[in-house]
Amino acid sequence: MERRRFGRTGLEVPALIFGGGWVGGVLIHRGEEEARAALDLALEGGMDWIDTAALYGQGASETVIGRWLAGRDGPRPSLSTKFQLQPGERDPAGAARASLEASFGRLGVDRVETVFLHNPVGGDGAKALSPREALAAADAMARLAEEGLFRASGMTALGDPTALAEVVDEGRFDAAQVYVNLLNPTAIRGRAPWNATDFDGLLARCAARDMGVMGIRVFAAGHIPNETRTGREIPITANSDDAAEARRAEVLRAALTPEDGDAATAAIRFALSIPEVSGVVVGLAELAHLEAALEAERRGPLPAARLEALEAVWADPAFTA
Repeated sequence: MERRRFGRTGLEVPALIFGGGWVGGVLIHRGEEEARAALDLALEGGMDWIDTAALYGQGASETVIGRWLAGRDGPRPSLSTKFQLQPGERDPAGAARASLEASFGRLGVDRVETVFLHNPVGGDGAKALSPREALAAADAMARLAEEGLFRASGMTALGDPTALAEVVDEGRFDAAQVYVNLLNPTAIRGRAPWNATDFDGLLARCAARDMGVMGIRVFAAGHIPNETRTGREIPITANSDDAAEARRAEVLRAALTPEDGDAATAAIRFALSIPEVSGVVVGLAELAHLEAALEAERRGPLPAARLEALEAVWADPAFTA
């Protein structure tokens, strides 16, 4: 599998990163035997980076990964995990340390490659941090990185786009997880003429600070490849509208060609086409989805002509309504 430079961190990531989250959920909802099989298959296919979080299944994802790692011989895959702070936290370093100690215990490791702050930045959500609080967390994470707990600090770039831009522009985080997909490409192009959270070219800001980037929600919570819902799709942008996303996905699927592959394949190939994205986090619900993701990576990024054709989709009144 292709490996890509992860910004200024000195690390490399595979083009596809195994997502251990709730929405895909193969590590949480499918039983441990299938979870282990998925992790084995991913590693064999070159997905040697696993992204998880303390929040995923309230530690269940990390626990499954830890038991799988304990039963393996040879080099372990790279790992990233995440922690959340309470707004108003007076000791971000202490809170982060406590969360990471619990995560490392579940994972059975004493360090990971990257740790992400998992709070939204800006907005009025219960877990939202102000830009000042996020930057204080970045400074606390820098001190923990100096102790050898992890190599690079990152942020989950969700929340208010103006607040996110302010934090990214400070350059204190080494990496970011950025929301970008075929239903919301605003992190690369900005100013969507439809009702969607406008990330206003955030990827260019990340690139200007040489931040490593993981692309997240490549399937738009399953809307792009699926007409049916699992019930565990969690909106993570401020104005998510399930019905509108489903309608846009239908317009998108109708515009795809055999050259693109099916909708899931096209979604992954689109994300792989974005130069600013180091690796694409792929959440999986079952083993068949993993095999399809690996095949999409083998096919490679969408060609330039197909990327240009997407502009017509994003301008289609049926899509923008």
